[in-house]
Amino acid sequence: MPDEQKQMTTLSEVLNKLEERGQANEFKVTDKGLTLDENKYFQPSELKIIKTYRFEGESNPDDESILFLIEASDNIIGFIVDAYGVYSNIEPEKYIRFIREIPVEDRDEQIIFS
Repeated sequence: MPDEQKQMTTLSEVLNKLEERGQANEFKVTDKGLTLDENKYFQPSELKIIKTYRFEGESNPDDESILFLIEASDNIIGFIVDAYGVYSNIEPEKYIRFIREIPVEDRDEQIIFS
């Protein structure tokens, strides 16, 4: 019987793995674009979603969230975490429109954890 790999099941486990890989840069969506430090802003055309992790709570819909792993044009890899009920600094419609404009490298890379 082949060795079974332990599958990540929680958001915190995925975040820990990203930190181990040096990809724990948390992007923030602002009116000016996506940023890490508010010194440089990226527009959707300068980004690509390289992986999507969805987490679905078994008993509580409030536990549902999504993590987008994003690569910027300067090769920085980071993430955005979003609850299914959007809580952001800008209007939800702008946030959703911005995220939808980011090209997705491979839609088959979606992983759902529950």
